[in-house]
Amino acid sequence: MSPTAPGPAPGMHATVVQVVGRADTARALGSGEVDALATPRLIAWLEEATCLALADALDAGQTSVGIAIDITHVRASPVGATIECRASVRSVDGSRVCFAVLAEQDGRVVAQGEVTRAVVDRAAFDARLGGVRG
Repeated sequence: MSPTAPGPAPGMHATVVQVVGRADTARALGSGEVDALATPRLIAWLEEATCLALADALDAGQTSVGIAIDITHVRASPVGATIECRASVRSVDGSRVCFAVLAEQDGRVVAQGEVTRAVVDRAAFDARLGGVRG
């Protein structure tokens, strides 16, 4: 870490608020046959919150990548529902940053769990990809 970026630390947190649209449903994403918030979209929103929590903690040449996810999705959310996704750094072990994550709708838990990200050098990570493009 450079003197300009503090590095990840327990307690850093961020919140992302999203409204469930038709494109966010299990039916639209192919992860089920219902018109409710899809678990893969919810996980993406929770990961977005983890990235936001780290945004000011990393040097310009660094980024983070998701390496582990343990989420329990306990409540269905319909199209139009507002979902508040929160991430808080629980622990830091070298380059690994573990987050407690929580998603709520109208104050009720929709999902909770843990997301772990690794802080990496962006250029080195890109080089390991070997120029492979999707």
